[in-house]
Amino acid sequence: MQNQLGFVLKVFLLSAGLSVLIKYILPNLSIPATATNALIIVFLPIVIMTSVLLWRFQRQQN
Repeated sequence: MQNQLGFVLKVFLLSAGLSVLIKYILPNLSIPATATNALIIVFLPIVIMTSVLLWRFQRQQN
């Protein structure tokens, strides 16, 4: 039970920190609204997750 509570607390704190970062710090960055930046923002999470899952699959096969 203690381990699950610690995990939930870590996820909550990470989520709260990310929310503060998005709300207060990121609006100060000046990222131009271009098609290239939009594509990067859309496809980067997909590429990262695909890479991680492929890496884990290859490790599991060995």
